[in-house]
Amino acid sequence: MSKTFCRSLAKKRVMSNDGMLIGTIKNIMTDLTTGQVVDLIVKPDETFRTEGYRMDGDKMLVPFEAVKDIRDYIVVDRYLLKRSG
Repeated sequence: MSKTFCRSLAKKRVMSNDGMLIGTIKNIMTDLTTGQVVDLIVKPDETFRTEGYRMDGDKMLVPFEAVKDIRDYIVVDRYLLKRSG
């Protein structure tokens, strides 16, 4: 995946690779020693069922390793997302 500025991620929608809308990016978590993104903090869409996924209050934690593409939407592999939960 090519390099992406964090500011370009702001308020992007997150979608699974099978076309399901997951939610909207609210923030990111980074490893302060390496500078790499660890998790995306996502506000889940009201239609997305969050059972079985990593949650922090009302926000969903999406491991960056599940991200497959960043364009108009951030596309994640729902299998990797669920497995890490």
